[in-house]
Amino acid sequence: MSYESDVLRDWYLLFHYGSPDEITAGLGFDVAGLPARCLEFPVTTTEVAGDGPAGRVLDLGCAVGRSSFEFSKRAEAVVGIDFSQSFVDAAEAIRSGKSLSYRRYGEMHLSEMLTATLPEGAHADRIQFEQGDAMDLRADLGSFDLVHAANLLCRLPEPFRFMNRLPALVNSGGYLIMATPATWMDQYTPRENQPEGLTLDYLKHHLDADFEMISVEEVPFLIREHQRKLQLSTSQTSVWQRK
Repeated sequence: MSYESDVLRDWYLLFHYGSPDEITAGLGFDVAGLPARCLEFPVTTTEVAGDGPAGRVLDLGCAVGRSSFEFSKRAEAVVGIDFSQSFVDAAEAIRSGKSLSYRRYGEMHLSEMLTATLPEGAHADRIQFEQGDAMDLRADLGSFDLVHAANLLCRLPEPFRFMNRLPALVNSGGYLIMATPATWMDQYTPRENQPEGLTLDYLKHHLDADFEMISVEEVPFLIREHQRKLQLSTSQTSVWQRK
């Protein structure tokens, strides 16, 4: 499915801005058995490196923007970049103070409207959103105290191009948060550009010269497509510090 489709935009707006009750409405099972915080993934991954002041933050693959808004609560400035213009437009609409309507699907031919708004405590004036390619970021982007890349790596045709840019993006002593479900697929990443072994070993091979791995954990997430179809996954979330 195209990342510019209205349906995918709706799914991601619910994923990022829906309350737990909104996400789980109409599901035919006891949601108490779901993994802890799987409905809060865009918030949870912003916290894994600690919740102290973050300085200047780059949110790569920001989608419809929730993680960028969370970072704005403690960062001086946040740049959110996504390849999808539709996602960036949605994030910018919320940043500008609009109430953004989107569809939550019961069955895929039946939907009702919900609204996404600026999260409480977010500082819209500290954020800029832009469309961009993580493999070919603009040269004048500068460097950051924290770079966050959630569920991005395994959707890049040439992930090594992205990783080769990371040392220049993260300030000395700064942090990199790399979250990936490692769902490598030929339709996104040609087989020759996928890891030969474990994704974490692949990251270590590319990052160890410039970064020290601080921690790694599995962070669950749930994306609702409709009330009978859910994506329940975990994203291997590693935190790295720039040497």
